[in-house]
Amino acid sequence: MTEATIGKVSVKVWSDYVCPFCMLAEGPLHEATHDLDVEIEWMPFELRPHPTPTLRPEDPYLPAIWERAVYPMARRMGVDIALPTVSPQPYTRLAFEGYQYAAEHGKAADYTPRVLRAFFQENRDIGRLEVLSDIASELGLDGAGFTEALTAGSYTEAHRKALRTAEAYRVSVAPTIIIGGRHRIEGVPSAAQIRKAVLDAQAESVTHGAACGIDGC
Repeated sequence: MTEATIGKVSVKVWSDYVCPFCMLAEGPLHEATHDLDVEIEWMPFELRPHPTPTLRPEDPYLPAIWERAVYPMARRMGVDIALPTVSPQPYTRLAFEGYQYAAEHGKAADYTPRVLRAFFQENRDIGRLEVLSDIASELGLDGAGFTEALTAGSYTEAHRKALRTAEAYRVSVAPTIIIGGRHRIEGVPSAAQIRKAVLDAQAESVTHGAACGIDGC
């Protein structure tokens, strides 16, 4: 059976742009899948949607989490990441609506990693439209069109619809990765974990395809 017969394996990644573990998950995800036939789709999971207050880096909670968990993991993985000083942390609805614009214009794969880097490596306030517009322009998108669309709320409903998939898949933590619709990984995975899940999903696709050929389904 050829690769074309098997088809792409769906990899859905629920994340939030203010979640450092989501940035740390990006490396293993691409390491595991760079030579596999996958379709990676970044899905929104707002940890603190408006009007829930967002966190402040000067309060004890965030520095404690970073010292205990984020920084040690980042050092092991060789990832340059720092607790942003933006206070309070930005809401991410607008950034996610920007993702919908980017996806419609062929830049979905580039947009999410770029926004994560802007926040965690460049200390930029990704809740501000002008910052997001600059990022869009860097990616080759029409910055003016991006600004106009987000100002008009053109992608608000698309974002809300995407948010509802988190409920359908019972997502409760970020990152959550669901591969082939069945294999679920919560938290920062290893590349080996992801690769095994993708290969298992491919094998299941072959088995299902063979069964459908026999049963005529």
